[in-house]
Amino acid sequence: MSGRNGRPDDGPDRRHQRPEGLSDETVEALGSLSKALETTERARGHLYSFHQLTGTADLELDRAVELLHKAGHPDWAEAVRTQVLGRNVIPGHWTFQIVEAYDHTYYRPFRELEQAAVEELADGRDHLFEAEMKEARRTADHPHHTARPDVDPQITGGDGG
Repeated sequence: MSGRNGRPDDGPDRRHQRPEGLSDETVEALGSLSKALETTERARGHLYSFHQLTGTADLELDRAVELLHKAGHPDWAEAVRTQVLGRNVIPGHWTFQIVEAYDHTYYRPFRELEQAAVEELADGRDHLFEAEMKEARRTADHPHHTARPDVDPQITGGDGG
């Protein structure tokens, strides 16, 4: 396939070219499905942040208990130890259990479905919507608008330029 400047080496690689007969609507639908999964990936990252931040706070409570004892406040130290340290964040759950439930119930099935749809509908070619958007937005013959990472954007002389 030729790229925007007509050179055969300046277009998307085969993996990012639409398979024969794939409709605009299907490419757009797969792009939307991919975007939704990417948003879910971000949500999952925030869930892991929640997990790690909550765990870090719980571990810091050990120090707070120790310091309250040293400062002569054993009743407060005991209250922190028994009322907050190690407490469930929602009934019956520590954060690792929430992460596991999210992964098992929502994230993995969603990821598997998206991958199966791309495999069946687009011959396993990911990001076709984005690849076509990139091709439409590139400036022909511009050294920083190459189609692929393996195309040298600019051959320069010895002047560093």
